[in-house]
Amino acid sequence: MAQRMTTQLLLLLVWVAVVGEAQTRTARARTELLNVCMNAKHHKEKPGPEDKLHEQCRPWKKNACCSTNTSQEAHKDVSYLYRFNWNHCGEMAPACKRHFIQDTCLYECSPNLGPWIQQVDQSWRKERVLNVPLCKEDCEQWWEDCRTSYTCKSNWHKGWNWTSGFNKCPVGAACQPFHFYFPTPTVLCNEIWTYSYKVSNYSRGSGRCIQMWFDPAQGNPNEEVARFYAAAMSGTGPWAAWPLLLSLALTLLWLLS
Repeated sequence: MAQRMTTQLLLLLVWVAVVGEAQTRTARARTELLNVCMNAKHHKEKPGPEDKLHEQCRPWKKNACCSTNTSQEAHKDVSYLYRFNWNHCGEMAPACKRHFIQDTCLYECSPNLGPWIQQVDQSWRKERVLNVPLCKEDCEQWWEDCRTSYTCKSNWHKGWNWTSGFNKCPVGAACQPFHFYFPTPTVLCNEIWTYSYKVSNYSRGSGRCIQMWFDPAQGNPNEEVARFYAAAMSGTGPWAAWPLLLSLALTLLWLLS
């Protein structure tokens, strides 16, 4: 009986060791989520300094996934980046457009979105971000500044009329104030880019949500956020198995004594 139990315990020890090794590999993989660029249409292969980033993209100049040219195009209406027309329902208010430019800069330039990168099978990109925890104030201000602007859709990723070479409202889609299609800040930030963002309950400076706006003189707060979520995704690490290993080892010693 003791020999049978000993064999079973040895098998358990081997299994726990294998699980621990798998967790180690997972933790190592999670570290690769830090300081990375998406495999997408205009992203650089690796992040690095870009001293001449344009205007609203400048916060990322010390370490960016975007080129100078991409940052310049991010500030244009109907730029070559995606041929997207912000003014599809008349002139978008400048205060509103600033948020869309900043959103584009974050998407194109940030090397801190690794924990939320997902593979996709799309002709124009192989990866996207999903459920990035956007700080609630950034979302609320975005929504507030766009209240006087107009749009004709709640999901801007798809469903446009592209026959003219840039997006136009689909047939039957009426232009309405933003709050008609986006009745709350959460609806705006979560749904406009198909859950690229998921509005966080955390505030700016908490280290738990991604800031679209930040002062580069104070450092990049999103680095800490990426580290936190990368560590959380890796679990507690291989050392979590050691209490069980120790208990099994002591039991095994007792049986053998």
